[in-house]
Amino acid sequence: MINLGLLIIRLVIGLSFIGHGTQKLFGWFGGHGIKGTGGFFESIGIKPGLAMAIMAGLSELVGGALFTLGFLTPLASLLIAVTMVAAIIKVHGKNGFWVTENGFEFNLILIVVAIGVALIGAGDYSLDGLIF
Repeated sequence: MINLGLLIIRLVIGLSFIGHGTQKLFGWFGGHGIKGTGGFFESIGIKPGLAMAIMAGLSELVGGALFTLGFLTPLASLLIAVTMVAAIIKVHGKNGFWVTENGFEFNLILIVVAIGVALIGAGDYSLDGLIF
């Protein structure tokens, strides 16, 4: 049952990050694409906005894909965690803890899940489990 639980966690978190990455990179799923995300990043002091939007989008897309597959899970978790730390520092941290106030609660939960899976391992139902 542990392996099934890890698979469910990886699928939900990983696919969500893939979605967020494609919002930033391609404007899919109601996202603003590279130009819109880059403009937002510039407006909050993340410069150069366009380059940083590409980096954030790729981190979410690649991290999410690797996490979903359970492949190179420590790297996937690092990409997810670093992206969420940046979101806390630049956007959510100043708003306090609670997500209802646009705080960092949810970002922290995602960091903990990513690190937890990295420490536990991706489980038997993963590429890491098959290869390593």
